[in-house]
Order: sequence, then C-alpha cells, then structure tokens
Amino acid sequence: MINNIKKDYLWETQTWKEIEERLKIVDTAILPCGAIEQHGPHLPVDVDYYDAAYMAKCVAEKCADPKPFVLPPIPFGVSYHHSAFKGTISVTNNALSAFIYDIGMSLAHNGIRKIVILNGHGDNKPTLTYAAQMINRDAKIFVCVDTGETSDVDLYNLINTPNDIHAGEIETSTTLALRPDLVNMDLAVDETLDLDNEYLDFTSDRGVSWYVHTQRISNSGVMGNAKIATAEKGKLMWDISIKKMVEFVESIKNTPLEKLYQNRY
Repeated sequence: MINNIKKDYLWETQTWKEIEERLKIVDTAILPCGAIEQHGPHLPVDVDYYDAAYMAKCVAEKCADPKPFVLPPIPFGVSYHHSAFKGTISVTNNALSAFIYDIGMSLAHNGIRKIVILNGHGDNKPTLTYAAQMINRDAKIFVCVDTGETSDVDLYNLINTPNDIHAGEIETSTTLALRPDLVNMDLAVDETLDLDNEYLDFTSDRGVSWYVHTQRISNSGVMGNAKIATAEKGKLMWDISIKKMVEFVESIKNTPLEKLYQNRY
C-alpha cells in the first residue's frame, strides 16, 4: 500500500488550515468503504477494507493535480450473511447508512461538492446507495457509489470462473498481487456456484438482486474458484481497476457541479 505519509490529498494528515486552503481548489473527495469479514480459509478478513483503502490512494496518486481528497477508510460493513464464519464483524444497514450520511453532510459543510464512495464490499451497495441519495437530497451535492462498475466488465473477461463473487479467482489473485505472504494457497478451494438459474446468477446481465446467508451455498465461505488464482492475474486486475477509476474520478473532478446535475438528472 502507498505509505500513509503526509500527502496533500490525504485528509487525515493535513492541518485544518491546510485543508481550508486546499478546499479552494479541490471540491472532490473519495470515501473508501470496506468490511471485516471471512474470506475463506486462505485469505485474511480485511480484504475488502484493505483493497478499498489501497485503491483510493492509488487512484488519487494517479489523478492529475489538484488531486481529489481521500478520506480515512470505513472498515466495517453490512456482513451479517457471513456471520456463521468467525472473524466477521457486521454492522446494521441503518447504522452504516446513518454513519455515511453524517460523514457526507459534514464533508458538504466543509465545502466538498462531489463525493465518490468507493465500495470494496458488494453487500454494502444498497446501504451506501441509500446514504448517497439522502446526502444528495439534503446537501444538494453530487454523490455516487462505485462497487466495481467502472471495471468489473473488464475483470470478468480475464477469469474462467462463473459467479466468482467472494474470495475466489478475482479476490485471491488481487491479494496475491499485493500481499502474497497473507495468502495460503494450500488451503484455497474451488467452490464455484452452479445456481442453474440465469435470473439468480450473480454475474448474469439478467440477474436480479438477491441475498442469502453464505453458509447455505458455500461450506468454506468461498464463492468462486480460488485454486486458479495467480499474482499475474491480480496485477493486471489492479492495473485495469485503477486506470478505469482514475478516468471516472477525473471526469467527475473536472466537471462543474451544475453540469453533473444536468447529466445525472
């Protein structure tokens, strides 16, 4: 991970006077959100949290000046569905949405006019989207949630596993690329989901949103094939994800708020 040294885009390393001055030229902030939850027998429980924090900093680093602010990452998410597996820490939808709402309103009070919520945990999405709507409603600023939409279509073209949604080929590869010492490939398993229903298929264009307790469809907590993950795949995935997110954030950062509203609404 990029070292957490004093960089002018890291909100937490600045003084209030430095933030005050930078707000005169930057109105965009990235808020990384993750989760602490089981990721199978072979990965650490911090994958979603670590990855969101890492990506936010990498994106800001590669953005043109003035770079967007990066907020301290939110570690906990809506993870009740993994609670049968030890190590999972879950918060309620109400608690997370209220917390994100308060952060967003405070950012708006500071002068931030565009918030990109970078979500590292898929099951946070409904809650974060709700919070984003409420912030937009009350602060009248631009708020969006990215849960991989900017790059998932590219990543799924790189893998061989259908329904690879948790601790499988993708997440094991991306973790191998960054922290191989925390991956135990001897314990990696193949629990590829065969749902036999295109409407329940998690990666189908026709798939509906649905929710399930993980232990009902996976014995290990893995949903995908972790055994075929490689660091090489993971590095390519990171390169693509960061590149696409940089393009998106740059487009937001460089568009006046009024134009964003016009485009969105």
